[in-house]
Amino acid sequence: MSAVLIDGRQYAADLSARLADEVEELACTGERPGLATVVVGNSYPAHAYERRVRRLAERVGCHYVCEALPGAAAEADALAVVGKLGADPRISGILILRPLPAQVSEASLYRALDPIKDIESVHPISAGLLALGRPRYVPSTPASVFHLLDRYLTESGRDPAQTYRQSNLVVVGRSANVGKPALMLAMDRGATVVSCDEHSHAAGLLFEHTTQADILIVAAGVAGLIRGKHVKQGVIAVDVGINAIKDGDTGKVRLVGDIDTEDVAGRAEAITPVPGGVGPITDVWLLRNTVAAARLAQGIGAAFPSTEGLQLPVIC
Repeated sequence: MSAVLIDGRQYAADLSARLADEVEELACTGERPGLATVVVGNSYPAHAYERRVRRLAERVGCHYVCEALPGAAAEADALAVVGKLGADPRISGILILRPLPAQVSEASLYRALDPIKDIESVHPISAGLLALGRPRYVPSTPASVFHLLDRYLTESGRDPAQTYRQSNLVVVGRSANVGKPALMLAMDRGATVVSCDEHSHAAGLLFEHTTQADILIVAAGVAGLIRGKHVKQGVIAVDVGINAIKDGDTGKVRLVGDIDTEDVAGRAEAITPVPGGVGPITDVWLLRNTVAAARLAQGIGAAFPSTEGLQLPVIC
């Protein structure tokens, strides 16, 4: 591979040290941030993510609760859990893990969230503030994508602001918690932005756009979707995909991204691996948003940790 592999674990370690300071600072006021996750069903990536977040929360001293429901759970049961967590003063932030089973409406659960505890900005009010460029919290995954890009560009001797303004930036995937917020963050930076999803693919247009990308962000949920022939020489490729692949011989499950890393690395300037790229940063950013929510709920400060370094105004 000729591309630079961007080390998300190192970036996460640096953020994690700052997170520990933020938790300790909050503890000095007598408050302890609390994170709750809601998992419905047995999705391997969802449970893998939950385990990582649990470990990090416990390590930095955050209160942590996981509400796990069976895959056959009714939507009313999931809504009741969200309502219970919203009323729990120990919980500062709530994360609803995807995917959800067909009988549970993602939109319904998002609407049931307390906007102050909506650390992923998926409630309609939160999403509206984000669209206006005035978020309470920047969702953890797209925030992590741009934190990684900002730092990589800076470390490689470029001005991120100028680079974005001169770049074609393509986002593959339009989910409420990754693809759409990533588009908004890219537009805030002045990039020329193209959004693609499965409809683009069905129309035969997806790869026409990805081959024009100077910066490519892929969050489609399709293992190995993007190969070397689908990108231009010198692209900076960010892989947000987390797909569980089971080995037919050993039965072991491994996680892979939406980008065929080895194939694309032959043409890319830089690429993020899976695992070890965006994911570790996302874990830390989620907890930083939780700390921000705790500060906001207690009226002891604005939600500055959630947007620090992203050059976005915040609203309290």
